[in-house]
Amino acid sequence: MSRDSTTSGLVDDWAPSAAQRERDAWRRRQTVRSTGVAALSTVLVLGLAGAAVVSSPGFQRVRETYFSWDKAVDSFPAVLEGLWLNIRVMALCAVLIVALSLVIAIMRTVRGPVAFPLRLLGTVYVDVFRGLPLLLVLFLLGFGGPALNLTGLPRSALFWGCSALVLSYSAYVAEVFRAGIESVHPSQRLAGRALGLGYAQTLRHVVLPQAWRRVLPPLMNDLVSLQKDSGLIAVLGVVDAIRAAQIETARDFNYTPYVVAGVLFICLTVPMARLTDWFARKQGFHGAGGML
Repeated sequence: MSRDSTTSGLVDDWAPSAAQRERDAWRRRQTVRSTGVAALSTVLVLGLAGAAVVSSPGFQRVRETYFSWDKAVDSFPAVLEGLWLNIRVMALCAVLIVALSLVIAIMRTVRGPVAFPLRLLGTVYVDVFRGLPLLLVLFLLGFGGPALNLTGLPRSALFWGCSALVLSYSAYVAEVFRAGIESVHPSQRLAGRALGLGYAQTLRHVVLPQAWRRVLPPLMNDLVSLQKDSGLIAVLGVVDAIRAAQIETARDFNYTPYVVAGVLFICLTVPMARLTDWFARKQGFHGAGGML
């Protein structure tokens, strides 16, 4: 009899011991018990919260003002059209933010006294735009940019609103990239140079691929924030989801369109947040496996 046949026979004949079966049964009972307790506590808490809201004196008025089904149906097309603008703004700004922030991160990590002006410029940029509130940057660029009459640049509020998002978010994302670049062990750079690669080649083929994998989860978190903050361009008069909801609300002072806009933003951001959590867990698992 061959060794493979013997091994296959042993595997087929294997059965868990009585102690192992008892442990498995105990784990199943614990899982069922935990699930039941969690479900019961959730229903209890939500029930008490719902009862408190429904029994409040002003609930009827709030329901008519914020949760009118007819108003939600009437305003939904306009708010959805505005949300499509938010999605396009988010997609375009995300690409520009990644490109600009990567350049700034490289400027801040380049070595040598000759590159000091680049490091200083990158540091000043990050300090300024991380120190300014995004809403203030939107006001400064949205109202001041068109007044400059710069040749070749649009005067539209949408352009300057996107510019404010890109400039502000690039300062934060640049720090994420810088942390990823500096987390790569110096031996990786030395190995690249030992293979005859130049500084730029080492950065491109050795450092950046490793840094990109490490910073992808926090970058996805920044993308979730960008999805929400894209609605701030409404302060410049751009008709996005929030501005469309404001216009619909002004018709009869019913605030249901704001609730519709909020629900649409949640439907947009929650899947991205769950994807970010899943990817972060996956990266952590592979990282631990790689260390082993």
